[in-house]
Amino acid sequence: MSLLLGWLLDLLLGDPQRLPHPVVWFGRAIAFGERHLNRGDSRKLKGAAMAVVLIAAVFGLASAMRSLCGLFSGWMLMMLDAIIVFYCLAGTTLVREVRQVFLALDRSIEEGRQQVARIVGRDTSGLTAQEVRTAALETLAENLSDGVIAPLFWLALLAPPGMLAYKMVNTLDSMIGYRTDRYRDFGCWAARIDDVANYIPARLTALLMVVAAGRPGLIAFVWRNGRRHASPNSGYPEAALAGLLDCRFGGPHTYFGMVVEKPFIGDNDRILTTADMQRAVRVNRMAEVLAVTLVSLRFLC
Repeated sequence: MSLLLGWLLDLLLGDPQRLPHPVVWFGRAIAFGERHLNRGDSRKLKGAAMAVVLIAAVFGLASAMRSLCGLFSGWMLMMLDAIIVFYCLAGTTLVREVRQVFLALDRSIEEGRQQVARIVGRDTSGLTAQEVRTAALETLAENLSDGVIAPLFWLALLAPPGMLAYKMVNTLDSMIGYRTDRYRDFGCWAARIDDVANYIPARLTALLMVVAAGRPGLIAFVWRNGRRHASPNSGYPEAALAGLLDCRFGGPHTYFGMVVEKPFIGDNDRILTTADMQRAVRVNRMAEVLAVTLVSLRFLC
């Protein structure tokens, strides 16, 4: 009931704009720690210690809150779990943002660049219209794993505290898990922990997308192209979507002023359209339904 209620709230509301969000608090804690610890010697050790402490603290605090609620009422515990699920799922917000990119691009290239900058980490100021669409769809695939399937996977494995701890892992990686001069040492352990946490979910996401689209023949394509990505995980859902749309992802991207050459995923460098986005959204939603169904069955059993 908690899972279904939390998922329904995400479907209806998306990320709440006017309510406090745990990820915002996570971000503030990470920024505070980075500001005070990312200096001097032993940055790698200090970054690792901060990551482990924050992840453990979130898991411990969530477990304590659940125990406390359980002492008072089963209904109170159920509502707390539903709220955690609601805050940890990002499927609806992701779909809204990607749709807005395509709508903005219909108005002007500059609006499209500004809109896609909300959901990607790369420099978008010089992107072409095709690159804006590609960036949005790559993000749609990658964040289906990070924002939906992975949280559900950790919910099934470690209950709501595990789901919330995963969001801390993901937030750490998104803030300090970069190979820049500032974060290369301090954020390397955050990036590695995120790689481990997403190893199975990323591959599961690709499988669910292929099943949802009814294209089991793409498994070989996904396996071959998913390994070409610089990330050990992101390539798999991106390869699944590239195969389903018969398009090409990857290529050079600019991060913090540095050009990063990413291998191409897929071979057909065709122009992407709004119809492609709509198809990708349908596949994402069907994969999400499959994942929620599987986790629900796991709790029922």
